[in-house]
Amino acid sequence: PHPCAKAPGSEAASVGSNNLLKLKALSDGPPKELKIRLIKVEEKRIPLQDINIKHTASEIIRSCKGAKIKGKYKDSYLLPAFSIKPNMTADGPIPREKLNPPTPSIYLESKRDAFSPVLLQFCTDPKNPVTVIRGLAGSLRLNLGLFSTKSLVDANADQSVEVRTQVQQPADENWDPSGTRQTWPCESSRSHTTIAKYAQYQASSFQESLQEEKSSSDEEEEDEKEKNSEQKPPGKIIKFGTNIDLSDPKRWKAQLQELQKLPAFMRVSSSGNMLSHVGHTILGMNTVQLYMKVPGSRTPGHQENNNFCSVNINIGPGDCEWFSVHEHYWQAISDFCEKHGVDYLVGSWWPVLQDLYDANIPVYRFIQRPGDLVWINAGTVHWVQAVGWCNNIAWNVGPVHAYQYQLALERFEWNEVKKVKSIVPMIHVSWNVARSLKISDPDTYKMIKHCLLQSMKHIQILRDQLVAGGRKISYQSRVKEEPAYYCNECDVEVFNLLFVTSENSNRKTYVVHCEDCARRVSPSLSSVVVLEQYRMEELMATYDSFSLVRHADHKENVQLQMLYNQVTHSLV
Repeated sequence: PHPCAKAPGSEAASVGSNNLLKLKALSDGPPKELKIRLIKVEEKRIPLQDINIKHTASEIIRSCKGAKIKGKYKDSYLLPAFSIKPNMTADGPIPREKLNPPTPSIYLESKRDAFSPVLLQFCTDPKNPVTVIRGLAGSLRLNLGLFSTKSLVDANADQSVEVRTQVQQPADENWDPSGTRQTWPCESSRSHTTIAKYAQYQASSFQESLQEEKSSSDEEEEDEKEKNSEQKPPGKIIKFGTNIDLSDPKRWKAQLQELQKLPAFMRVSSSGNMLSHVGHTILGMNTVQLYMKVPGSRTPGHQENNNFCSVNINIGPGDCEWFSVHEHYWQAISDFCEKHGVDYLVGSWWPVLQDLYDANIPVYRFIQRPGDLVWINAGTVHWVQAVGWCNNIAWNVGPVHAYQYQLALERFEWNEVKKVKSIVPMIHVSWNVARSLKISDPDTYKMIKHCLLQSMKHIQILRDQLVAGGRKISYQSRVKEEPAYYCNECDVEVFNLLFVTSENSNRKTYVVHCEDCARRVSPSLSSVVVLEQYRMEELMATYDSFSLVRHADHKENVQLQMLYNQVTHSLV
């Protein structure tokens, strides 16, 4: 035999008398030390309040299962410690001349300028609420004639146009219906027409204006009399053609292809755009919308849906006048709206400039000429009026950037408080971004990871409560291009766990609710089917595999930062 081999029975002989006593004890029942070992093997549970993004998905789920939570678990998807908002608070009153700061503007001379990474960095800088990119159409040789009124009529004359009937007045004024004082509410009535009919109106409005100019000398005398009067004469009634949908790739093929000439970060669709990871169409946000204007056409004050950035190109031939305010001041503007009895989020309002100046709020005011692109940064409050006859095209973009992501989630939570639908389903988008993209910016990574952590906590705690209450949860996997879900009653986003009822006893029509609204319909959820769209293991795997990617080329980043600083310094 091999020298190291043990002879039969030698192993038992080496056990010794003490071990024999232990073996004997096994026949009497489980030994105490075996019980102790089982306790040691049990993994430690971290208290739920101590869980953070450094913990694994398994640790998070274990903490949720051990937590004793009564009622609905509610915790923010945002962590204030991660905030990257710039400090805009001024020490004392801002001098009057600084309340109209110069608008950040970039003049493009070549295609190379348009594709410089410095342009993206400048536009998305949290300190720049708006950037006007002059000469964009020329430098990229964009054929904006494709969006002229004639081309639109030729392409799709019968397409529907939403019409807003408004009172024409100077851009920096907003008079109440009596014409006795300036106010914030800015109402307009809504109707519909077609591109061909609006084109006819736009052309006849221009012809009328030419005729009026011929007889303007008589009117100048009338104007002098009106200036001496305390009451503002009623303005002319005008029609503004808005929200024209250019999403159909067949009908608008040439127009949409032309926009592919834009730098990636400005395009309607690109991998670095959060709105391209929604997985379905959000009209006017991840699709192009067109606006057909006559002088005085107003887009009232607003922030974009969920505070996303926006791109707006003036097709011409006339100009547009823009007013914008940094996101930092949105709450103060919201307070003005409340004071004047108009809803900040869904109402129609036009700020009285003097009110803003008196409140120490700087207002950027500029003219957008044909071929100019206006980049509205995340959360910027803005309002626009046509100076001449023109068309504009616009859409939203969501750079995967910490400032954009933070403001989008903040508005997502504020919308829930104010019972307003978030047009962008931020929880759904966050999971899709985590599955699809590699994030190299630490701030962006932390914010998205924290949102996923909070989402998993919400799901696991709710799931455990449902199971403990004897509710059956049925798995139904998502299908391609299936939209995100919102509660049929309160419009809040419903992610993963759907509470479904049939409507009007018709078994073919199903309606999704959040848990709260489902319990109002059926307190015990007896008439509600609970569907689960992702298995917890899927979400855990996505969470654990979502990690920060380190930049390979540090030297290149330093050079880019130096170049950006030079550009910013020269603009200042």
